[in-house]
Amino acid sequence: MTEPARKFIVGNWKMNGLAAGLEEARALAEALTKEPAAARVALCPPATLIERMTRLLAGAPVEVGGQDCHAEASGAYTGDVCADMLHDAGARLVIVGHSERRGAYRETDAMVAAKAQAAVKAGLEPIVCVGESLEERKAGRAAGVVRSQVEGSLPAALKGRPFAVAYEPIWAIGTGLTPTTAEIEAVHAEIRQTLVSLFGDEGRATPILYGGSVKPSNAREILSANEVGGALVGGASLKASDFLVIIRAAG
Repeated sequence: MTEPARKFIVGNWKMNGLAAGLEEARALAEALTKEPAAARVALCPPATLIERMTRLLAGAPVEVGGQDCHAEASGAYTGDVCADMLHDAGARLVIVGHSERRGAYRETDAMVAAKAQAAVKAGLEPIVCVGESLEERKAGRAAGVVRSQVEGSLPAALKGRPFAVAYEPIWAIGTGLTPTTAEIEAVHAEIRQTLVSLFGDEGRATPILYGGSVKPSNAREILSANEVGGALVGGASLKASDFLVIIRAAG
């Protein structure tokens, strides 16, 4: 099976991090500058830290991204942030369709696709998240649910543009539970087939990240699985020492 030449390791800080947290980003950047990683690395902090983190990491081998964006370019959407604003602040990536957004904010595949399209238009590289619930997995519907989400969440505008898909089983996020290697490989293979059906040969090179309780103790096993092109890391990305172990596990 075809995999990207470099694993892609992305840290999602979620709603965590004040100015003091930038010291962790600094420590990460210093470590990776001193000893470059084989993997591509990115951090997605809260929107309030994007500009400061971008300045701090200028020239370092760590990219900066946002955690979400509105589908519209501007308007009366109090509290929201559009893709152009993220790009203007220094972000070059953005996560869309995270299960926490799909669940808490009832985001549909169509809404996620609109956000991904807005991201591309603004010059951002989207990381589109998909994943099944525990009930769906128990019912044997994991592959079908994820395939449907990929088909509905990836707009045609992504063709010819860089993007990634992140598989994050909802039941494994923040719970400490992790699917078996075989379960991860099965869903990633389904995603790969769907990407190829949507984008042809281009779909063979799209990174498919795994997200869901990725930590230093299990990173190497997960990242060595077939069709796992990287990881979307939550809590373990908040501390440079933990995140570095995961990054190094990528090769």
